[in-house]
This record gives sequence, structure tokens and C-alpha cells, in this order.
Amino acid sequence: MAFIEASSPHTMNTYGRLPIALSHGQGVRVWDVNGKQYLDALGGIAVNTLGHNHPKLVPALQDQIAKIIHSSNYYHVPNQEQLAAKLAELSGLSNAFFCCTGLEANEAAIKLARKYGHDRGIERPEIVVYEKAFHGRSIATLSATGNEKVQKGFGPLVEGFIRVPLNDIEALKAATEGNKNVVAVFFETIQGEGGVNPMRIEYLQQVRQVCDQREWLLMIDEVQCGMGRTGKWFAHQWAGILPDVMPLAKGLGSGVPIGAVVAGPKAANIFQPGNHGTTFGGNPLAMRAGVETIRIVEEEGLLDNAARVGAHLKGGLAREIGALQGVTEIRGQGLMLGIELSRPCGVLTQRAVDKGLLISVTAENVIRLVPPLILTEADADEIVALLAPLVREFVGQ
Repeated sequence: MAFIEASSPHTMNTYGRLPIALSHGQGVRVWDVNGKQYLDALGGIAVNTLGHNHPKLVPALQDQIAKIIHSSNYYHVPNQEQLAAKLAELSGLSNAFFCCTGLEANEAAIKLARKYGHDRGIERPEIVVYEKAFHGRSIATLSATGNEKVQKGFGPLVEGFIRVPLNDIEALKAATEGNKNVVAVFFETIQGEGGVNPMRIEYLQQVRQVCDQREWLLMIDEVQCGMGRTGKWFAHQWAGILPDVMPLAKGLGSGVPIGAVVAGPKAANIFQPGNHGTTFGGNPLAMRAGVETIRIVEEEGLLDNAARVGAHLKGGLAREIGALQGVTEIRGQGLMLGIELSRPCGVLTQRAVDKGLLISVTAENVIRLVPPLILTEADADEIVALLAPLVREFVGQ
């Protein structure tokens, strides 16, 4: 019987960890070191696209590890070309740069936008960003993030960002009126850390139109909501638009660290040799993980599965807890759902663990569900059966 300490004396105290350590997984189930089983409705925070120990992914990664794990970007990496071509095909864009994390992908997007401005003679380029946004924790991505709590203690922040509210095209126009320094608009199609807040389809279309009119880059952060999570490869595709720049990460490698910036014609050739780079980005192992993840998602019809099972899960939640006083809204799409409660509910993560369910709480009062895309309707029913009593008890009904 293993014992897990609440904190370690040797790791930095950066996470409010729960007192469990996971040992192994199978499908949408995981087990801790003491042998207790959990239904994984968090998926490593939208990372474990194919669940755990997938019978097609594991042998492919073992094969790759036995061949070569890392090589320098001084040399060609064949699977980089293959993955870039596939992402271009799926997105309608043209070129990709590979890195290791969503933060790095977003940082690269910010650099692309600034270089785009400088190439057009703009000395101090500015990027429109959003309230409640989350783009990462580096100084630049933290500055683009719309959360004062995570920014506190890290000033001075990077300048060059204009913040606007979600889903308000007039506010966007007013905030940028007459400003010739604006070069890009940058947002998540569905905000993750900000509380699972979707951009409306008509708003996405309006922003695309404004960017076209003003020659701005439309940069859409699909780090958390992309890779099939909503039932399309990328969440903005529900609006029938194309971005100019699209950062990806999380689910692209099914757990192997990977990030990408995919760009269309307006942005694809901004970076030239020496402008940007990475040691680990695009390594053979991560590239194989990306190639295989997409192949398996296609083979197993997981986009349709995410849409169908996500709708089933949302319907079950609405039926069981949607009418409760204290449940403000159930929102999201596919297998990216948020349940907003009327008060902070962080205690529910531990209570869910006690019942054998892994979830997270984000934006203090939003229960976030981002399970693997292999989730079945029976699994969804089990999530509802485990979670609904906890919510009922919490809101006092």
C-alpha cells in the first residue's frame, strides 16, 4: 500500500495537488498507486485524446522509441513533413511550425503578429485579446491572458495588447477605432481556463470580416478546444471560417508533449531562418504521436463520437442538474463542457476523486469536463451518475 504525501519537499510548490498518484490506465479508466479506479473525465486536461494504453497508439510509439526519439532541427524529420501536410489538409491552411507546448505555440503566434506588423512598417504592433482569455504563463502569453489573479506578482507585463469583451463586435471596433498599430486579433474559440466560454458563430464570422477589411491577422488559439474535441477538427470550423494563424497543442499527441502553429498564406512565410526555433519541437517521437493520433481519430470515427457522446453527456447533465437553483449554466460543445455554479466550487474536485471521478474546476466556479474522445454513451451516463449527486449536495438541493 503506497502513501502519497500532500506535498513533496523537493518539488516547487506550484500545484494545489490532490492526494493521489496515478499508476496506469486503460481506455477512460485510470488507477492510482493504491489500486483505486477512477473514471477519467479530465483526460489530462484535454490531452489524452485516445484515452490510456490505446492498442494502436502504444505499439507505434514503442516502434518510434526503438528507432529515434530526438534529432536536431538541423536535419529533416520526415514525420514533421507528414504531420504538417496532414494539419494543412485538415485545417485548410498551408504551413506548420512545431514546438512542445500550447504556451510555446501561442508565444510563436504573438511573435508572428509582431513580425507581420514590423514587416509592414508598424513600429509598435498591438494585438487584440480578450477578457477571461488564457494563453499561457510565459511573460508574453501571461500578458495576453485576461486573468489578473494569475498575472499578479509578475509585472511589468508586456505591452502591446488591447483587451475587449467576448462576443461584442461593436466593442472590438470601438477599442481599435483609428488605431493603425493593430496587427491581429487573438482568441480561443471556446475559452478553457476562463470557464468554458464559447465565441458565438456569428461573432467569429464578424471578426473574420473585420480582419479582412483591416488587413489584420486572425489568430485562433485551438490549444484546448481543437483536435476533434467539439466534433470538428477545430472548433472554429463550426463557423465556416479560416484563421490566418492557429496554435495547437494538448490533444495533438495524445499525451506526448507537442505544440504547433499552423498558418495560412498571410502568415506562412513571415518567419525565416533565424527568426524562431526550438530544441525539442518537432522531434521524431512527438511527430509520430501526432501522425498516429490523427490516423486513429480518423479510423475510429472519433469526431462523430465526440459530437454524439458530448451531446448525450450534455443532455444527461441538463436533465439531472440543469434546473437546480445554484446551477447557472451548462455550456460548451462536444466533449468540452462546463457547468457553471453560482459560487466557487473547488472542493468538488476532491469530492469527485472520493467517488472515483476525475474532473477539474476552472474560473473558480465552473466544473470542466474534457474526457478522452473515445468516451461512450455508457461512460457519459456514469459521469452524470457520479457527478449529479455531488452537485445536488453542493448547491443544497
